[in-house]
Amino acid sequence: MRELKGSILLLACLNVAHVDARTWRYRSGEGASLQTVINGTASGDTVVVEGTVSEGSIRVDRPLVLLGGAHAVIDGGGEDDALLITADHVTVKGFTIRGSRRSNLDDMSGIKVNACRGTVIANNILDKCFFAIYLSGARDALIEGNTVLGEPGAEEHMANGIHLWKCSNATIRNNRVEYHRDGIYFEFVTDSRITGNTTMHNLRYGLHFMFSHRDAYEDNHFEDNGAGVAVMFSHHIAMRRNRFLANRGASAYGLLLKEINDGEIKDNTFQDNTTGIMVDGCNRIKVHDNVFRLNGWALRLFANAIDCDFRGNTFAGNTFDVSTNGSLIPNTMSGNYWDRYSGYDLDRDGYGDVPHRPLGFFTLLVEMQPYAMVFSRSLFVSLLDRAERLIPSLSPESMKDDRPLMRPPAHLSTVSVHSAEACDGDTTRDPCAPVDACSPGLAACPHLIHLRVPHG
Repeated sequence: MRELKGSILLLACLNVAHVDARTWRYRSGEGASLQTVINGTASGDTVVVEGTVSEGSIRVDRPLVLLGGAHAVIDGGGEDDALLITADHVTVKGFTIRGSRRSNLDDMSGIKVNACRGTVIANNILDKCFFAIYLSGARDALIEGNTVLGEPGAEEHMANGIHLWKCSNATIRNNRVEYHRDGIYFEFVTDSRITGNTTMHNLRYGLHFMFSHRDAYEDNHFEDNGAGVAVMFSHHIAMRRNRFLANRGASAYGLLLKEINDGEIKDNTFQDNTTGIMVDGCNRIKVHDNVFRLNGWALRLFANAIDCDFRGNTFAGNTFDVSTNGSLIPNTMSGNYWDRYSGYDLDRDGYGDVPHRPLGFFTLLVEMQPYAMVFSRSLFVSLLDRAERLIPSLSPESMKDDRPLMRPPAHLSTVSVHSAEACDGDTTRDPCAPVDACSPGLAACPHLIHLRVPHG
């Protein structure tokens, strides 16, 4: 009986709290300032803002819902953070936010969240803020549907778009980030999910994270970022169904994996990058069912990688499919499709009867002497390359696919791409601009194959 009374009393208190929550309306230029209105609210209240707020930094220090009404703008005026949140369970929706002060020392931001739980930042426009959205020590945050626009130009003018430090259980979903230093940056962020985001034209990395464990990155789009995507010093990560496109430059990668343990890289597309994936010092990485096409180097697998597994991947139209910098500790390559494979399948089981060695002489030479690229169009180099594939003398013994697929995996759909083998083994494209192997335009090239790539 006592337990029943206690439950009834608890429900009554919750109902009273819900009834007591108020909605406040603030219109720019009418009555008290927005900060005064916020200071007068109770926990759980809602404040609807209309017009432009130009009061310097706004601080929210209690659970509150801030909703942007007609033409809602918060302009920090270049003083400090435009909006500072220091309380749990704060929601910010529907604003244009601008005018944070530029300061690397103080990490000034459009929206800053300090040591809070349950923060929701949704459907806002962050316009030319230094750091756009900055979370420090936050738990259970949701950042969704925001448009984050920086300012093209020098790196010192822009910091990171979405920046998380020492956070856990965050969800970063369906945001668009352009023209910042790093689009999305994580450090010491655990058990979080990053899905459906688009990061483009950022000065450095589209996505950059370090010391961030048990995170999942799915269905994101990374294109034309200065150095691509960098994943460092983390374990138990999953990257699925992402697109890494057109990340070009001497130090640019579709995806750089450095000292990653126990990761899954599955169903991703790597296209038109200087390097599709670079694997450096990684252990137990599963790279399955990805598409590598029209890259300079599709896969650069360093000799310090251990127990990595490459299966079901499609390699087509790349200048170099695989390269390495030394004798490899055994990793596994099996059941991949290689457009340069020239073997046969007498038993018709769908797998080649002889192994495929993706490393050629010129690939190894360029890895040791990068300036050798100037000889890439040499007939002599082409002949040596073919000789190395037929009678391996320099290639590491473990660098081979014992069961190469004769056709691309059946779960992929058909598009036309360039076949390097059809061009008599021509691997002469500039790897920093991997667009076409033997013709000025891909559509004009007579040597096309049908390649199967993931839907979407």
